[in-house]
Amino acid sequence: RAGAQGRSLAARGGAGLFTTGAQQIRALHRHAEILTRGANGPEKEELDLIRTIRDPEKPNTLEELEVVTESSVEVQEVNEEDYLVIIRFTPTVPHCSLATLIGLCLRVKLQRCLPFKHKLEIYISEGTHSTEEDINKQINDKERVAAAMENPNLREIVEQCVLEPD
Repeated sequence: RAGAQGRSLAARGGAGLFTTGAQQIRALHRHAEILTRGANGPEKEELDLIRTIRDPEKPNTLEELEVVTESSVEVQEVNEEDYLVIIRFTPTVPHCSLATLIGLCLRVKLQRCLPFKHKLEIYISEGTHSTEEDINKQINDKERVAAAMENPNLREIVEQCVLEPD
């Protein structure tokens, strides 16, 4: 990650621009439609996509419950065409039984909606869940995610959570 170009929105003080340099400026121009949405940089795009995901057991969105916030999203430019998107979410309680499902919802929504080539990593914020290491492995394992989405009951729950509000 040391060679990656992006930094979190919080680390940039909300400025929404890459650090100076010809390569970053070229990247900014190449992806202007993504980077200037809302004038807040690429992290704003991803937050806009996930802020409306509904909690599986509450009538609130993940943003309303502060499961995801602006500081939850980090986008790093890997090369001219690829990005690493990192999401760190915070379950509402340290023993949340639906944390894996929330991670699955985040993954499904972003994989469907991101308009650029990306690698997606989703993690529980460090120290916020009693089994965060196990859950992090599950939600970042492609085979486990695919198997989970083959379960019709689980798929229906995910679809309801990621459904855009009217």
